[in-house]
Amino acid sequence: MRGAADAAGTAVETPPDDLSRATALWREAYRHQMAGELEQAIALYQESIAVRPTAEAHTFLGWTYSFQGRLEDATRECLRAIEVDPTFGNPYNDIGVYLMQQDKLDEAIPWLQKAKRAPRYEPRQYPYMNLGRIYLRQGRWWEALHEFEGAVRADPADAAAARALHSLRARLN
Repeated sequence: MRGAADAAGTAVETPPDDLSRATALWREAYRHQMAGELEQAIALYQESIAVRPTAEAHTFLGWTYSFQGRLEDATRECLRAIEVDPTFGNPYNDIGVYLMQQDKLDEAIPWLQKAKRAPRYEPRQYPYMNLGRIYLRQGRWWEALHEFEGAVRADPADAAAARALHSLRARLN
């Protein structure tokens, strides 16, 4: 709580702004999610959204639902995240991943392409890696190679991206 003064100069407590409160709640929810306390995480993400909807809270709530196998609910939250902030790339990637998990590879591709183009997205290499995995499963080797190269360009320090790229290059030689 921040302090303020009323007209008489008496100190009064004022609540933090909605965005700060919402952000604090989704960060707390994330800690619970990573500890495996999914129901508590869900409640906190929902509370964060009630305070002020953010793309992050909707996306992370969706991710928590995915941990429970609730892929339709997860996708719905990602769509809400996109409505709140279409520049946030994570929900596009997550929808692509949820579709991959359902073996809907062709449907996943456009979502992952959108994630790659999103102005606000970290870790930037993920949609490239996911597209590369789809193309490998589809036997589209050169397209997979292109995506793995993109992943390494996006994050040269990502060991998994480097391994995927080198492994595919070895197979193609």
